[in-house]
Amino acid sequence: MKIIHYSEAEPKRFDADTVKGVTGRLVIGKSDGANNFCMRFFELSEGGYSPKHAHEWEHEIIIHSGKGEVLSQDKWIPVTKGHVIFIPGNEEHQIRNASEDPLVFACLIPAGPPEL
Repeated sequence: MKIIHYSEAEPKRFDADTVKGVTGRLVIGKSDGANNFCMRFFELSEGGYSPKHAHEWEHEIIIHSGKGEVLSQDKWIPVTKGHVIFIPGNEEHQIRNASEDPLVFACLIPAGPPEL
């Protein structure tokens, strides 16, 4: 068993042309003996956004805190603390922060794809 606060996991920062103000943390993965799923936490700073992308695996997201928007089928949908999101495989998507406070969310993916 593993029990940690997500903020204890090592942060990895992402800033480039397609991604801005994103910090990712691998909280549960292969090294923990998780053979079926991987859990990551992401924090998007004010003005931050994930890259617009698609991949063959599904993933599930729960918004932990903050306010944001999720791009789905060319529409931005507002999300806040407590919202859950299912993104099917091969669906183009993007997440962006819509406030001055950080947008924090957990993201689960199947084992196999890169963990972070």
